Amino acid sequence: MDELNSSYSPELGDWVTLTTVFQPMEAFMLRGVLQAARVPAAVADANLVQAHGLLAPAIPVRVLVPEGCKLQAEAVLAAFHRGEYRLDDEMADDPADDDMNKGSHP
Repeated sequence: MDELNSSYSPELGDWVTLTTVFQPMEAFMLRGVLQAARVPAAVADANLVQAHGLLAPAIPVRVLVPEGCKLQAEAVLAAFHRGEYRLDDEMADDPADDDMNKGSHP
């Protein structure tokens, strides 16, 4: 596992697989979503997939969470798939950019 994974806390239980994906980037994104929602998360097997490119379609990348956080993690994952973490175009715009475009800043 890598240094961006959440640290292990024995009181939360063993790491368990929340989901598997076939693209390391997708696993890293899901880990970030979980961590942003304050759910400890880790990615496993991404290096194996990257090292063995020809076998990549047969090797899933695992997204892991502590056993004690699995229900919360499942809820975050479901919300993600429903699009609740999507940034709308209007939300993605920085209000400071609008002010600068209007000439309110020197």
